[in-house]
Parts: sequence; C-alpha cells; structure tokens
Amino acid sequence: MAKQKLTPKAKADKKKRDLAFAKTFARKKKKAENQRKRRNAIKADKNIKNKDFDHKDRKFKSIKANRGNDGKGTKKE
Repeated sequence: MAKQKLTPKAKADKKKRDLAFAKTFARKKKKAENQRKRRNAIKADKNIKNKDFDHKDRKFKSIKANRGNDGKGTKKE
C-alpha cells in the first residue's frame, strides 16, 4: 500500500486524530485483551505468527482476513 501524500499540516492533524483514537477506552481494552490472548497462545504452544486476534469472531485469523471483515469489506460493519 502506498504511503499517503499529505501536507505537513495534514500529516500533523492526522497524527493527532490517530493518537486520540488509539487512546480511546475501547481501543485500550482491545489492545490489552490482544496482548493477553497472544501471551496465552504462545504459552499454549500455538502458532500465531502473522495472525491477529479477531474480537468479533473471538479467534486468531490471518491479518488479511481480519482486516477485510471476512471478505465483506469494512463499510458493512
């Protein structure tokens, strides 16, 4: 994926928005949950390389499948 071509002001504004979103309560909860799940999966000797935890389906999926909403796109979420 190509890097966005933004003006310096737009880049700074986007950085602020992205950071604010990353610090929301829901994102912090999901991040903490993902860290717990990954640690537990590694302890259980599961192969989770190149996988992310899908909070909707409650299991590890490939990054591609997790980002694309199971092939339905993200507009329908």
